[in-house]
Amino acid sequence: MTQFSELGLAKPLLKALADQGYETPTPIQAKAIPGVLSGRDILGIAQTGTGKTAAFALPILHRLAADPKPAPRRGCRVLVLSPTRELATQIAESFRTYGQHLGLTVTVIFGGVKYGGQMRAMAPGVDVLVATPGRLIDHLGEKTVTLQGVETFVLDEADQMLDMGFIVPIRRIVKHIPAQRQNLFFSATMPTEIGKLAGELLKDPLKVSVTPQATTVERISQKVLFVEQTRKRALLAELFAEKDFKRVIVFTRTKRGADRVAKSLEQGGVEASAIHGDKSQGQRERALADFKAGKIRALVATDIAARGIDVDAVSHVVQYELPNVPEAYVHRIGRTARAGADGSAIAFCADDERNLLRDIQKVTRQTIPSFDRRNDKGLALMTKAIADVTPEEPRLPSGRSRDPRNDVPAALRQTRNRRPDQGRGGGEGRGGGQPRRDGAKPAQGVKAASAGDRFRGPKREGVAKAWSPID
Repeated sequence: MTQFSELGLAKPLLKALADQGYETPTPIQAKAIPGVLSGRDILGIAQTGTGKTAAFALPILHRLAADPKPAPRRGCRVLVLSPTRELATQIAESFRTYGQHLGLTVTVIFGGVKYGGQMRAMAPGVDVLVATPGRLIDHLGEKTVTLQGVETFVLDEADQMLDMGFIVPIRRIVKHIPAQRQNLFFSATMPTEIGKLAGELLKDPLKVSVTPQATTVERISQKVLFVEQTRKRALLAELFAEKDFKRVIVFTRTKRGADRVAKSLEQGGVEASAIHGDKSQGQRERALADFKAGKIRALVATDIAARGIDVDAVSHVVQYELPNVPEAYVHRIGRTARAGADGSAIAFCADDERNLLRDIQKVTRQTIPSFDRRNDKGLALMTKAIADVTPEEPRLPSGRSRDPRNDVPAALRQTRNRRPDQGRGGGEGRGGGQPRRDGAKPAQGVKAASAGDRFRGPKREGVAKAWSPID
């Protein structure tokens, strides 16, 4: 089996890996690192969780250390584009961790915060810049950042960039980068538009792929619970009554829906916070920190948290609403069963979501075990099959099943007759604004990108899976 010590990485990098307890590279790391070290362009097909961040960060740091020179003022030697603030922050932290013994500089730029600190950080120049497209375009327009010194360009989560409408901004950014550069392109799937973009950017790339398309994480126990829309909150409360629900991510389609679910959990005595595009950067960071520290049991999120958020020991992922884009289902459940652990994923499916479930099962090429919470027979089957999720329902002396709704706190029962949130998509609008209702894209997609780093985009086809201890 290949060891990191066999890949030709500099000793300071091997020391940093040893400090973190890493000795053996993941498959994509073993395949990609030699290619990046040799200067090849890379086309990587890999989902978040496969270890791809280290697959490009380690060899990039090696090449920077082997050719020490100052970065240009207001510029960088390496540019990494990421679709979300959270993922950008995580990538930058990985560069700092692996490069801790090299003395290289790393900074991150994203929307939702003031420009001043970012301008000051970029003024002397940095070795590695990790940025979201919208805010980077703003800096380019204000001439507070220059990309003329970029030697290596990394495009991460390219298919999510497509989903969020960032393809046009990416092409604008590329025009500011020297033609002579190394390009590293990573995507979980390869829809037509992403394949076209890869063809434009890459020169004779080395293709590395670690998993076949349309598979899901094998360590995750998956279940679908059929339930009426008006019963979802009560069912969620039942699940959280189980002691095994220790650290749970609950996914909704809309920002308003996330707030409502978090509020209902809090009313039922479950510590919860919502995270979505209308939250400030500080609020999002605090919610994630509290979740990682175990101060809250539930993180209620839109798809902004479906990729790139690596939280240890997530026991369950609950999809309160099924996603409109089938591939998002896989990215959501990938938040559990990290680093070799087991996990459980439960999806609620109302009658008007059955078409979404069919699309998910078509894309993932599997039939997900389903249980009907609307009748006693289905309830008994679920109790027998998933005792780790729902306790056995006791029988009344009369032989009739006890109605689990009678056990739901009054604060939650009051919400049953409310109209469910019918919003579409992840609902991630501009940083502090509301999602557009007319479906139209902002002009050139620039201003909306800078404010919230989120656009609406077309649907995609295909999906991939994997997990990793390093990402």
